[in-house]
Amino acid sequence: MKRNYQIFMLGLRTCLLACLLLNGCVSSEPRQLVPSIALSPEDLELEEVASDTDGGLDFGLLVTINESDSLFNLEVLPGVRIREVSPGGPAAVAGLQAGDVILSVNGTAVNEPDTLAALARQRTGSANFTFQVRRGTTVLEASVMARERPAASAPLRELYRSDPLATRGGYQTAVLQLPNQELRTAARVVELAPDSPLHQADVRVGDIILVAGDTAVESAQGFVSDILNNHDLGELLSLSVYRDGQILQREVRLWDPGRRINRISMRPLIFYESSQATQQTRLSVFDFWLFSVYEFSRSESEREHQVLGLFSISSDYGELVEENAQP
Repeated sequence: MKRNYQIFMLGLRTCLLACLLLNGCVSSEPRQLVPSIALSPEDLELEEVASDTDGGLDFGLLVTINESDSLFNLEVLPGVRIREVSPGGPAAVAGLQAGDVILSVNGTAVNEPDTLAALARQRTGSANFTFQVRRGTTVLEASVMARERPAASAPLRELYRSDPLATRGGYQTAVLQLPNQELRTAARVVELAPDSPLHQADVRVGDIILVAGDTAVESAQGFVSDILNNHDLGELLSLSVYRDGQILQREVRLWDPGRRINRISMRPLIFYESSQATQQTRLSVFDFWLFSVYEFSRSESEREHQVLGLFSISSDYGELVEENAQP
């Protein structure tokens, strides 16, 4: 009886030791590659389209002030320098190039970019303009047939803040008044992707998220930033949701990419390593540093098998496949 107990304890210690060694020798990575997402600032500044740019004519170029090329003696010279020429536009058709300096248009000296814009706004319909330009030390004359510029479209308008990864939803900052509480802000759900985990948690479009975990939600961007910065993918997260005058509690499992073993190191018995990012795999059995009894490596579709470091078999190496064109 005593001997059986000793054998049992020895086996138990062996199992525990093997588990400890295995945990220290095995690592994992997400089963799917997780993209990196740049977070927007809380206050997003959008450029407004000036009303005086509507209509007029378009020369098909962008200009800037004509600074000298010296790094030590910056000086503004006469004319405006062409920074960019639109391919196929009026300036390109006339032969103008980036770097040319526009000296005058129809005899009017042009020393500021605004001057060129004012000339374009004076007339409508296609019109021929005579440009005097300097290229290097040569002054040239070009005939530019300007085209009518369409009225400027509406400026950018923010729709919502998006979390395309963990909750796969879109949110707007909402202002609401809860009973017996002061006016506060939160995040309203305005968009849910078909694969959003919020569907399973019964969070709907129109719901207002008040609390995520232990954090009070104060804005749409604040909610998105908190989810992506402070919570792990696959985490079970509690949400306080306001709907139809009631505060509901919901449990949502954030999107989980899954896990896969990407490294096992128990040399000299076995060594295995795989990477999703580089699409490479390596396996060696009885690896004695100088040679392995068996070694397998894969790089994308190319595979190689080696036995005792002497025999090598490769497949799909540099293979070119020609597909027949379908009639």
